[in-house]
Amino acid sequence: MKKITTPADLMETVNAFRMSRMILTAFELGIFDRLSGRSISSSALAGILGTDPRTTNRLLNALSGTGLVEVRNGKFSNSPFSEKFLVRNAPSFLGGMGHSLSMWRTWNTLTDAVKAGHAVADIVQNDINHRGESWIEPFIAAMHDRGIAQGKELASMLDLSGTTRTLDVGGGSGAFTFAFIEKNPAITGVIFDLPNVVPVTQKYIDRAGYTGTVTTIRGDYLHDDLGNGFDLVLMSAIIHINNPAENSLLISKGANALKAGGQLVIIDHVMNDDRTEPFAGAMFTLNMVTGTKHGDTYTERELRGWMQDAGLEEIRLLTAPSGMQVMIGIKMQVF
Repeated sequence: MKKITTPADLMETVNAFRMSRMILTAFELGIFDRLSGRSISSSALAGILGTDPRTTNRLLNALSGTGLVEVRNGKFSNSPFSEKFLVRNAPSFLGGMGHSLSMWRTWNTLTDAVKAGHAVADIVQNDINHRGESWIEPFIAAMHDRGIAQGKELASMLDLSGTTRTLDVGGGSGAFTFAFIEKNPAITGVIFDLPNVVPVTQKYIDRAGYTGTVTTIRGDYLHDDLGNGFDLVLMSAIIHINNPAENSLLISKGANALKAGGQLVIIDHVMNDDRTEPFAGAMFTLNMVTGTKHGDTYTERELRGWMQDAGLEEIRLLTAPSGMQVMIGIKMQVF
């Protein structure tokens, strides 16, 4: 993150929301889908979308300045980039954009959340298992986009040579498990997630060709049994959803699910003691303030304490070249 040192820096940063909102509005209206494979006038597009012709034209004019939309002889079309990444049926479609829309709505309540001391957005009053497909599918897509890159990086950091059975708690699309199997084909994986997430998970499993090799368990990780006999238990991007007592319980359950000698792996923002660094984590904390009931980011000292209380040893913090932070603990051998 570039430090703000001049008034020009400040105003550029403060006004950056306009570009974001313009692109998100185009995505929300389905403009890139409707322009796919065609070149049409703004008035014709407005007729298809059911929007106002004048304001649709003005939005398209502004979008042309981003390079996402091209205009020739008064007709608009997608750029090659938009055709590849912003059209829903494209193989490289960035489905996580829908989750950015969800975050826009919750972040808009930040002032009121800071005043209240907790999230105030209407959607947060429902837990994830009751937010519906319009929220769940874009959220899992966003996590999948992240998980593809991070999964490969994590697999390269871990010793998976003796690993045959893994559990991904809150595993969403299964992207991390897929990466583990790519590194060690002897692995079979289990994805544990909420009842309304698992059907989405199964779509990703089937699409990746891991039907049967990767299975699912439906449940709530704070209330239901996680199983046992795993060589590796992964908790990626879930610690920040919980309060400290819930994390202590969850990490203990994860340790109990391990075989002796197995490893518990946590991926999350791991903060310094004054919670100012890394900057991405400090910013992400506000995402938890606006988007969860009591989520937060936690320090290395806090995570290490919960892992030690769960009986884990050889606890270490690793930071990948991408900046991804990984806490690893080993379940003690029982003789």
